[in-house]
Amino acid sequence: MTPERVARIREVLNNRQPDLTVITDNVHKPHNISAIVRSCDAFAVPEVHVIWPEEQYRVFHGRAAGSKHWVRVKTHKDVLQGIQHLKERGFRVLAAHLSNQAVSHYEQDLTQATAILLGTERYGVSEAAAATVDGHIMVPMAGMVESLNVSVAAALILSEACRQRRQAGMFGRNRLDPEFYKQLFFEWCYPDLAEKCQIKKLPYPELDEEGNFIDPAAFSAAYNAK
Repeated sequence: MTPERVARIREVLNNRQPDLTVITDNVHKPHNISAIVRSCDAFAVPEVHVIWPEEQYRVFHGRAAGSKHWVRVKTHKDVLQGIQHLKERGFRVLAAHLSNQAVSHYEQDLTQATAILLGTERYGVSEAAAATVDGHIMVPMAGMVESLNVSVAAALILSEACRQRRQAGMFGRNRLDPEFYKQLFFEWCYPDLAEKCQIKKLPYPELDEEGNFIDPAAFSAAYNAK
């Protein structure tokens, strides 16, 4: 690990916004999911929630451009379950949904703990989900079409959220849970070794501020014993 690499990892971690996330509704095209994950990484979102009916979830590697390594993806079997999960964690859920109640995303206070619910370009958010969320937002448009690709909408809304949060001084300082920060720091410094630790069910070793192992001999012994 070079000092420059460690500094970059810490810079990104210190900008992550744990109280900003995205949840999808009926978005099942892998290239759209991958693009949303990529936007989440770009706009400091550490975790995205995907409604995926299958047990296994995968991101197209080329489309995600490696973003799956930097953004955790949590899956839910149905959208109402996902919304309830986020509300229980203290998130206000706003649906990107064109309705009589919808207001511009510029008019929303996105510095609050917020989850953005996104539906498909063709069908939008489901009626059940639209009735369950805390509000509806829209991206103002000056053309003839009334909708954007879901990944484009995600990027525009998250960009505005980041603008508001930068102005509020929410960037440049660690806002992640300390244990979660340590986990991500190790996984980003040593992704291959982190995967092997997960397979072996071995706790991650402690790292110092420079990303070096504090007790490499003890970790080596524990690793080999597994």
